[in-house]
Amino acid sequence: MRKIILKCFLSFLFLALLAVVGSSFYMLDDVLAPDSGHRDSEACMLRQFEEYPETKNWVDSLRRVEALRDTFLTMPSGERHHAFFVWKGSRRTAFLLHGWRNCAVDVFFLGRLYEQLLDCNVVMPDLHAHGQSEGDAIGMGWLDRLDVLSWMNSFASDSIIVHGVSMGGALSMILAGEDMPVKAKDMRFVDDCGYTSVWDELQYQLRKEFSLPPFPLMYTTSMLCRLKNGWSFGEGAAVDRIAKSPYPMLFIHGDSDTFVPTEMVKRLYEAKPSPKFLWIVPDTDHALSYKNHKQAYLEHLEEFVR
Repeated sequence: MRKIILKCFLSFLFLALLAVVGSSFYMLDDVLAPDSGHRDSEACMLRQFEEYPETKNWVDSLRRVEALRDTFLTMPSGERHHAFFVWKGSRRTAFLLHGWRNCAVDVFFLGRLYEQLLDCNVVMPDLHAHGQSEGDAIGMGWLDRLDVLSWMNSFASDSIIVHGVSMGGALSMILAGEDMPVKAKDMRFVDDCGYTSVWDELQYQLRKEFSLPPFPLMYTTSMLCRLKNGWSFGEGAAVDRIAKSPYPMLFIHGDSDTFVPTEMVKRLYEAKPSPKFLWIVPDTDHALSYKNHKQAYLEHLEEFVR
């Protein structure tokens, strides 16, 4: 009888282990697999123009004088990454960082604000494994910091603004905690609805979508990510990085965000030493702050930049 019970128990453990390992592979692929729909820049532009019609006139005007350009840069990893840019000879350059499974075209609405209305050069990179940039797995902001530093060194200017949305917002905060090799006299950072950490965001989604606790799946998937991609979910948490950042930062977050909960920006704002500014946007879900409040968004940027 004891042998039968032990055999059943071991069989159960084996099946449970198989389930956890299989679920970890599924979760990792679901989170880090690139979106093929955002590999086509022209298709992304059509979606951008539909969502932000004012951006089409901006792009058309730049294309008429061949001012909207793109380039490739070899990263420290050896991969070739792509970026769009507009270089107008300004002393101030804005680096605009898109969100998870998006591409550089998805921040063209910000490019118009910074280039046309705030008189900045703009650089809009496709992050690792997004758009036209090489890569097999999304980096969620942590490894991407090295790539963006390469872009910042290649397009150096006296004054630099780094503005990210969602995953790009988390990346902006991670960069704000770096020792900057870039020789800029003035540096500022904007986080629009970024998460406190990859761990916090995935744990939140796991609970929200599947009503599951973090153990064991978060731990096994993070270990798998370390083995496959060289980083784990607990590394480079934005909330830890900004705690040592001396640079001015503007936090923007919708008060009705159900993808990256608004509670996260409150923790981020508390962790950041001054100078810092917070705008919690009324009646706004994830990454819709500009779309819902265009004039107020521009006014907050103008005040922060100028």
